[in-house]
Order: sequence, then C-alpha cells, then structure tokens
Amino acid sequence: MSTTTPAEKPKAQDQAPLIDTSKMNEGQRAALELTEAARDGAAEKPSLAADLFMGRFDVDAVVPFPEQKAEDRDQGDAFLQRLEKFLREHVDPDEIDRTGEIPQAVIDELGRMGAFGIKISPAYGGLGLSQTNYSRAAMLLASYDGNLAALLSAHQSIGVPQPLIMFGTEEQKRKYLPRVAKGEISAFALTESGVGSDPATMETRAEPTVDGKHFIINGEKLWCTNGVKAGVIVVMARTPSKMVNGKERKQITAFIVEMDTPGVEVVHRCHFMGLRALYNGVVRFKDVRVPRENILLAEGKGLKVALSTLNTGRLTLPAACVGMAKQCLKIAKKWAASRVQWGAPIAKHAAIADKIARIAANTFAMESMTLLAASLVDRDKKADIRLEAAMCKLWGTEMGWQIVDDTMQIRGGRGYETAASLRTRGEEGVPVERFMRDSRINTIFEGSSEIMRLFLAREALDPHLKVAGAALNSQLPMGQRLKAALKAGLFYVGWYPRQWLPPLGLGVSKLHPRLRGHMRYVARTSRRLARRLFHAMVRFGPRLEKQQVLLGRFVDIGTELFAMAATCARAQQLTRNGTAEEKKDLIQLADYFCAAARLRIERHFDGIGHNADAKGYKLTQRLLQGGPKCLQEGIVG
Repeated sequence: MSTTTPAEKPKAQDQAPLIDTSKMNEGQRAALELTEAARDGAAEKPSLAADLFMGRFDVDAVVPFPEQKAEDRDQGDAFLQRLEKFLREHVDPDEIDRTGEIPQAVIDELGRMGAFGIKISPAYGGLGLSQTNYSRAAMLLASYDGNLAALLSAHQSIGVPQPLIMFGTEEQKRKYLPRVAKGEISAFALTESGVGSDPATMETRAEPTVDGKHFIINGEKLWCTNGVKAGVIVVMARTPSKMVNGKERKQITAFIVEMDTPGVEVVHRCHFMGLRALYNGVVRFKDVRVPRENILLAEGKGLKVALSTLNTGRLTLPAACVGMAKQCLKIAKKWAASRVQWGAPIAKHAAIADKIARIAANTFAMESMTLLAASLVDRDKKADIRLEAAMCKLWGTEMGWQIVDDTMQIRGGRGYETAASLRTRGEEGVPVERFMRDSRINTIFEGSSEIMRLFLAREALDPHLKVAGAALNSQLPMGQRLKAALKAGLFYVGWYPRQWLPPLGLGVSKLHPRLRGHMRYVARTSRRLARRLFHAMVRFGPRLEKQQVLLGRFVDIGTELFAMAATCARAQQLTRNGTAEEKKDLIQLADYFCAAARLRIERHFDGIGHNADAKGYKLTQRLLQGGPKCLQEGIVG
C-alpha cells in the first residue's frame, strides 16, 4: 500500500499560483483563473487514478473488487425488472426514432415507476437507489433505446436532481425534489453559441435588483438537453465580478429557474444525426426575475456546481455505452455464428473473430471501470472521483464507438440498412444503424474526448505543480521562486529514484496466476509513466501545457492502467461464485484484454519519444492559410 509523506503534500499557501500566466493573453488568463478557482481542493487521500500518474499503485484500492451488497442489489433488481418489462411491452425504439417523439404515455409511466428519481431519497419521493443501481439502469435503457437513456440521464445526472442532492438547501430540496422525482422533467443550461468549454466568455448575465432580493437574467443558452420539455432547469449565468487580491475575478452562479417564469422562452428545438427524440433546444432569457433563494451553493460558486455535478454525471455515459456494447456483442455473436461464407461461419474467420474478441473484452473492461467508480460514490458520497469518472467517460465512449463500428462491419450491408427496411423485406430488424447514429454523440456529450484529455492532463500534473509550480512561475519574486525550487529539489531527490525501483509487497498473491502478472505490470508501468511525465516537465517546463497531443498519450496510458486494474480485480471477484467453466472464461477474457491493453500502452510510450506532432501542427497552420491548391480543387464550391 502506498503512503503519502508530509513532504509530498505541500501546504495550501505553497500551492498558488500554480501555473505561469505571464505569457497568456487576457482571455486565456481569465479562463484559466476562473477554472482554477472552481477546482475542488485536493482530497486528503489521493485517488487511485491520481496515484497512477505519480508512480503509486495501491492494489488494496481495487482488490477485492467492491461487491454490491445483497440488499442493494435486490432493490436494484426489483426496479430493473419492472423497467425491462415496461420497455419490452410498451416502448418501440424504432418508432421513437422515426417520429422524433417519446410518447407522453411512456414518460408518464416512467414517472410513476420512479425512473425520474432513481437516486433521490424516499424522503423526497424518490427511489433512493445507489449509484451502482443507477448505472445498471442506464445500461438497461441504452441497450434498448438511446433516447430514453438520454432523457433520464440529462434529467438526473446534470439536471436539477444531482445539483440539488449535492448542494441544495433543505428548503430547495423540499420544494423541487418531489416534483422532479415524480416525472417533472429538468435540464441544465450552460452552453452558449460562443461558449463551450470556456466559461470565462459566458454572456448570459444575472444582475441583482436594487434590494438584492432577486436577480434579473438575460441571455441565451444553446443545446439545452431536455430544455424543450423541462419544467425546471439549472441556469449558469455571470453575476457581478468581485475583486480578489486586487484583481477582478469573474463570477458564475447557478440558479434554479422555473420554465414558466415570464421571459423564459424555448426559441428552437435542435435536431441531430442520432437521438432523434432528444428534447434539446435553444432557451432565451429576457428580464427573467429569479429570487436570490434560488441560487445553488452560493453566489459565484456556479462553476463548482457544474464541475462537481459533471464528475458524478459523467458516469452515466460509460454505463450507457456498456448497455449498447452488450447488445452489440449479442448481435455480432448471433450473426457471426449463423452467417456462412466460404464454407464456414464467419466467426471462424480470423478477421471477424478478432473483432468479436475485442468487443467482448472491451465491454467487460468498460463495465468493470464504471462499476468500480460507482462503488466509490456509494462508499463515500464526497469521494474524489473526478479522475475516475473522466477516465470512464473518455475510455468508455471511445471504446463504445469502436464497438458499434466493429458490429456494423461484422453485419456488413445489413448493419448499414435500417431496421425498418430489414423488416420490410422479411429479415430481422436489427438496429445497428440506429445504434451507430445514437452513440456518435457520446464522445462529445458532457465534455468531449479532447477536453477530457486536457482535464485529466491538468489533474495528472497537479501534484507536480503543487511541488514545483511556484518555482516555474515568472510572475513571482525571485526569492520566493528560489525558496520553492529548494523545496521542490528536496522532494524530487526522494521521489525520483523510487520511480526506478521495482514495486514490492503488492499483495497480489490472492489473484489468479494469469492476473498477477498484469497487476504487477500496472505497478511497474505506473512508475514508468511517472518518470516519463517528469522528464517531459523538465524538457518543456511551462510550455508543457501546450503539448496537448503529447499529454494525451500520458493520459491514455494512465487510463489503460486503470482499466487493467479494474478488469483484473473484477474478473477475480466474479470467479468466486461460478462453475469451473465460467471461471476459465472470465480469466481468459481479462487476460486477453490486458494483453491487448499492454500493446496499446507500449504504442503510446513509443509515441512520446517518436512522433510527428510538431510537423502536424505546422502543417495545419499552413492549411489554414491556404495550403496546396490541389486540396481545394475538384469539389463543389
């Protein structure tokens, strides 16, 4: 088990400012300072994912794999059985896709069975189920219809319920939670036409009234999922700036807003490639009067509300990808076993067999990561899971897309053909085409893959910034920088040599022999990752934050290590209660996944030292200025 020494945990006053902003323009500086101010403080105990980037792998954090308590599972089973029966008997996902509408009767019944209040306490009218059971519900829904999964996820994960559960006052909870638990749809309004991942440029304003009892909101929000149907939403808006240490700091505040408030208007319903029944729209606010008591957490704390809500909310997307992936595996296996070409089922051909093995292994790993992260929330509602959630979201959505793509390739033309067309000509209406359209958004929703990698890179560098950030910051007095450099030197004199030593006493003896080697690889490679990240810091210094593609490789290595650890631990746990044949299958599944993950990790390490990143960047800048004429000719202008 790893430990944290006092030298590894600097005091708060030594930690800021962490990043040199002297060479940034005003917009970049404002965006960074606003985001940094909203970050949660470091947890008392670093998370499993955070430790991987510092060369520390705590096997005890994953072994034994957290097992869902029998009572909790029984509660989840009871709800999921009702939900599955209802979906199977009363919901036609292809009809929802065709019409772009979820029948009101379906929404009403989901409300009656508690599907809109899965995690809301029974004291406020909800089911009070765990994060694990909520993830299981997302898996079930997405295995059948992505539109329903998106409706309920946007409502509960980032809509009114989750922010209220985390930050609401007792009065706010009593007023709103019973409504949203019973089926009143909610939404979250953050994005604007010019604001995606950069909240510093937010234009929606909330100005206090003279008496200070109300705020007047003006602005427009884009891509507000559920906004077309919502009765109440959370709105992020700029409130008057405050002076902090003699500098202006922009303030973002979260407000609970009733959609029937005068001045609130849905001006457009957005339509997309997939999720045809997504109730996503543009919401305009004109002189909307909101009482001060509708502020969530506190004035100026809106970005913290958003980031904290997303940490847990992001777990819904990989859970949904698991459900879709399991359905894809079922489809691929059935088709590959029955479709005969060149005298044998196509599953006997190596190219197809390779795809099916990859689908199965990655689905198991995706589920293992998601359930591990969900268990951390169930164990401690205040657990710092921001890295685990981001890794699950990044890895799960990217692998989910690869899985549906492989499934379409296996099905061939029948994968590309719509389910309705297949049925019309007498074949089974397998909805691979719909799955592909519906799943493409997952790598963009709630933080794109690119933003997830930047977020994870920032968190991976955080321990180093706390140790050495002040020494690198040219805005600080030289005396303060030298003092910080001395402290950093003392830290690295002890830390760096340890990253070359083999990890001892891992506690993997209880694992199956084929899994022990993979866990030892995780521990060794964690130290290798820490060394290479440190070398990059020394080489690039403050310029490292601009090496986004390079940092992405470090992030991908850490994420693969997390996936390996979760997969091995869960496979071991599941072998406890199975037949000899089932145990053999589980070990084979985990062993194959880890072997494939190792290959991906080694490719990432190779790319750290040998890449064409700089050439690609220069090429893009030239292309933006025009580039070769041949690339602009021969197309419809």
